[in-house]
Amino acid sequence: MSPSTGHALKREQAEAYALAVLEGDERADFEAHLLVCAECSAAVRSLEAVAAALAYSAPQVDPPPAVRERVIGSVQGSGVSQETLVGREPSRNIARAPRGWLPFLAAAACLIAAVGLGLYSVTERRHVIALEQLVRDATQRAETANRQRDEVTQRATENQAVVIVLNASDLVRVDLAGQPVAPRAAARAFWSRTRGLVFTASSLPPLPAGRTYQLWVVTAAAPIGAGVLKPGVDGDAHGVFMTPSDLAKPVAIALTIEPEGGVPAPTGDKYLVGLVN
Repeated sequence: MSPSTGHALKREQAEAYALAVLEGDERADFEAHLLVCAECSAAVRSLEAVAAALAYSAPQVDPPPAVRERVIGSVQGSGVSQETLVGREPSRNIARAPRGWLPFLAAAACLIAAVGLGLYSVTERRHVIALEQLVRDATQRAETANRQRDEVTQRATENQAVVIVLNASDLVRVDLAGQPVAPRAAARAFWSRTRGLVFTASSLPPLPAGRTYQLWVVTAAAPIGAGVLKPGVDGDAHGVFMTPSDLAKPVAIALTIEPEGGVPAPTGDKYLVGLVN
């Protein structure tokens, strides 16, 4: 028998010891165990307190007069005086003690079982909480992995689109210069009627809240919105955009600041402008 198994058996005997139903060698062996085991000693003290409280929890009930008279009559017939019977201390009435304690012992056993069930429920609840935390952690890791995978996929798609545009036979390069509102800004655009538009900029000013940069392909008839973009903390911005295949020959590429989400026609200040040769 392993030490943990032996201690578990001793722990089970604590309930019987507290209720005074452990006898003989088992009682002596358990009392010797109490001298060296603080855990079992604490358990016995707790259970004895419960048993003592139960012993005083039931109200005192006097027997009916008829029953009392019959008992006294039978005792008088056996030579025991009424005074002796009435004056005897309840603690010396050995014949009645076991029967009187039965309800309390049953109640104590029920209370001990309820306490054990409560401890088991607490332990199981802790296991459930730990399992739920493991599930949340695994879900969070999976979501992070999926987000990283999507970001890698998006970058790979954009890089492939850049390569396609830069290798187009009808490629046009446009250099954009910073305007008075952004004199340090600079950008370069590569446009292909059949493949799309690649745009990269640097040193753009930070955007105010609720605003975005919008890129325009300017034709002789009107500016056509290509898309929106936001720079990083270093002011750099990159994007790949598709433009209509029937787009008229552009005369310029421009970048303006507009309300969040973009607008059908430019309304804000021009930050970058480049003429198409």
